[in-house]
Amino acid sequence: MATSEEKQELVENLKGPHYYRITVSGYGAETAYVKLNKAAFDFWKESLESGDGDLITYCTNSEDYTTEQLRNGELEFEEIDPAELSDEVCFLHDEPEEVGSSWYEAPNEFDHVWGVSADNAFVTIEKVENDDYMAGHLEDIVDHEELFDLCNTIEEKYEVEPTKSLEHGSVYADKGDYVFQFLSSEKGTFYEGIFETPGLIDLSKLQFIVDEAPNGEDTLYGIEYDGEEVDNNGGDTNGKGYYAYVWEQEY
Repeated sequence: MATSEEKQELVENLKGPHYYRITVSGYGAETAYVKLNKAAFDFWKESLESGDGDLITYCTNSEDYTTEQLRNGELEFEEIDPAELSDEVCFLHDEPEEVGSSWYEAPNEFDHVWGVSADNAFVTIEKVENDDYMAGHLEDIVDHEELFDLCNTIEEKYEVEPTKSLEHGSVYADKGDYVFQFLSSEKGTFYEGIFETPGLIDLSKLQFIVDEAPNGEDTLYGIEYDGEEVDNNGGDTNGKGYYAYVWEQEY
């Protein structure tokens, strides 16, 4: 015979709908991946041996200067000789007579990722009053738990796979391509969405879409509940710094 608590839970399950807010916070980045010509790759690879300061200076100021202005020394660099900034080297400038593009709208960009690193992600799930953005809190379900710890708990308890990869896989440069990566490191909330359930939440129906970004880092790309995507209503992050890299794609 069912106890009063079990009966109450059954009633609660039947009442619906229920609303849950899922939030993912931690450390991540906005990252642009761009294909380079060999001249740009060789120049900036040599420059990076002294640090990434000059490449960051170029990328964060390119939309304010033409290549001629850069060569004339109107922008101050730490190590490089501005006179060596040929049109080929200035990969954010399509037209030498015009100002360049911003790093986040770069020509020849083949992927752009904004998300939290899966290894540094923390999940919070709370029951809320309705599906309004400012819906009031009712109950804590998951309290700031590491993403992979939560996934392991779900897998062990329900014998389901709580993660999956992107449907068409990550975007990579072709073998032998020269790649530029610009990374704006961020800290804060990267994912926040509300989803509706007909009954109480069933954690076995959660799936986290985790895949490698083009630099090989596992990144959270999305969340699903019962096969439906949980819309990300946006995040709230603070910039922690810029980083720049170049490499030749080996595979």
